Amino acid sequence: MSEYQYYEFLAADRPLNGTVQAELRAVSARARISTTRFVNSYDWGDLKADPLKLLERHFDVFLYLANWGTRRFALRLPREHFDPGSIAGFGLGDLIDVRASRSSVLLDIERSEVEPEDWDDGSGWMASLAPLRADLLDGDLRLFHLIWLMGVDLGEIGGAVPEPMSGPGPLSAPLAALAEFLDADRDLLAAAYGTGVPAPRTEPDRKEVRAVIAAMPDEERVSYLLQLYEGNDPHLALNLRKRCRRGAAQAPGEPDARPRTAGELRQQAKQIRDARIRVAEERGAADLRRRAADEAQARARHLRALARSGENAWHDVEGLITLRNAPSYDQAAALLADLSEIAAASQRSDEFTRRVADIGTRHSRKRQFISRLVRMGILAD
Repeated sequence: MSEYQYYEFLAADRPLNGTVQAELRAVSARARISTTRFVNSYDWGDLKADPLKLLERHFDVFLYLANWGTRRFALRLPREHFDPGSIAGFGLGDLIDVRASRSSVLLDIERSEVEPEDWDDGSGWMASLAPLRADLLDGDLRLFHLIWLMGVDLGEIGGAVPEPMSGPGPLSAPLAALAEFLDADRDLLAAAYGTGVPAPRTEPDRKEVRAVIAAMPDEERVSYLLQLYEGNDPHLALNLRKRCRRGAAQAPGEPDARPRTAGELRQQAKQIRDARIRVAEERGAADLRRRAADEAQARARHLRALARSGENAWHDVEGLITLRNAPSYDQAAALLADLSEIAAASQRSDEFTRRVADIGTRHSRKRQFISRLVRMGILAD
């Protein structure tokens, strides 16, 4: 198989103007370029630019796939809306590289040796994965729990290390897509997140939001209004929602569950895997029994019909023998094997033996046919 690489970039915050599009066209003459996207694939050669530099300068999301098993997903987050210090406690492994500058934070996730079951040209992933950026900017850090969990699977995390986020709950659709894109272990995912539907995020009600805004210092309220008027911040609504969540008085809830350790998650994943394999084996055995019963019933119907045909079956044997070719010999021998089974069931084996012996005598010079009967135990050597 020839090599294949797929590159896709998405501009979510900053549309690509004509100057930028011309710059990108110089990178690739055959890429599909619009005000929001740069898409190209290669059967030979490679992208003539550093993907992360393109991401930092012009884009917000980057996706890469190669048919030798490499998968890569990267995000550019504005520093003013995402604090890299918020993930300091996750103890992430080598799957992700976090680079912070004065204006942005780059998250670069890469995994090699992914082995998809079917051919994947990469074109369907961006729509499923891009919403992860908005989730991160909205304060949802479960992506980093997923990356930590994959580090557990790869043996990068010690067994005694507790998970960095307790009760992460079922995966959202974008996180489930990322798990699939990176070929995360499904049993470990089930151990960590279960298989239910994610609960809706708890948001302060309108009364609570009004109280938070009313309590804001005048300077802060004016700042939000000025930003709204200028219209330069695509994340203003996300920022205000996070501010209202922090300021809303939340009723005390249930205490968080004790964080599980990496070793406990691995053990639970093993139990899930063993149970899944056991169920699959039981289902497979049941399917085999069902197929065997169906085949036995079909075989019985065939033998009953053949028994009713009487002498016609023996005439069919003679007709097949006279054709003097290998397929006909096979059919004749199979038909005699069926007649042998019918004779045994009706206690007429002696008659069958005499008739087969007669066939052997009359067709003794047809050595290929006779050898078939001997090999099948229908005729004595």
